[in-house]
Amino acid sequence: MTATAAQPLLVAAIGLLGLLTSPLAELLTARSLPRLGGLPSPIVRITTASVTAALFVLLTLRFGFSPQLPAYLLLGALAVQLSRVDLAHHLLPNPLVLLLLAAGLVLLTTSAALTPEWPGLFRAAAGGVILFLGYLILGLISPGGLGMGDVKLSAPLGMYLGYLGWTQLFYGGLLGFVVGGVMTVLMLRLKRGNKPSEVAHGPAMFAAAIGVVLLIA
Repeated sequence: MTATAAQPLLVAAIGLLGLLTSPLAELLTARSLPRLGGLPSPIVRITTASVTAALFVLLTLRFGFSPQLPAYLLLGALAVQLSRVDLAHHLLPNPLVLLLLAAGLVLLTTSAALTPEWPGLFRAAAGGVILFLGYLILGLISPGGLGMGDVKLSAPLGMYLGYLGWTQLFYGGLLGFVVGGVMTVLMLRLKRGNKPSEVAHGPAMFAAAIGVVLLIA
């Protein structure tokens, strides 16, 4: 079933699933990673649930009820949670990044087997390696600009982008830095010209990647 033929009630049900997935993910994160300080505030939880639900709806409209959809719903759910943690703690926890990589690989492999779309799976593997190496080189050249968490996050994002195509991989990787630059400028304005000590780059990477996934078919 294509995205344009997606049934409204089922799309709404997927949105409700996103609304329920977010608090569950926050609860599991708080229990498995107590160093993050427990559950976020109610306002943050409402915001993350709303954003997750919106992403689930948009991703369903993008992919329809296809074998690809579960993998990209996972991307949407963990993008919100990792962005929340990065903004609050300037940290991208290894267990969550590894979950995004490992579970995403399993779901994309399942999608490739059902479609079948084995060239897409090859691109996914290559995309993860390419984007990781690119971020690693930049992280080593400019350690103050990129953290190792950002470098590690680039691997699953490259995988998700590469599965869709080389064009998505190129623009998703490039726009991550553009969005990050815009966020830095906004932080400078909020700080009235004083350079912020640290800017979370993870949310910019997610925003660029998901934007490309949604807009470039």
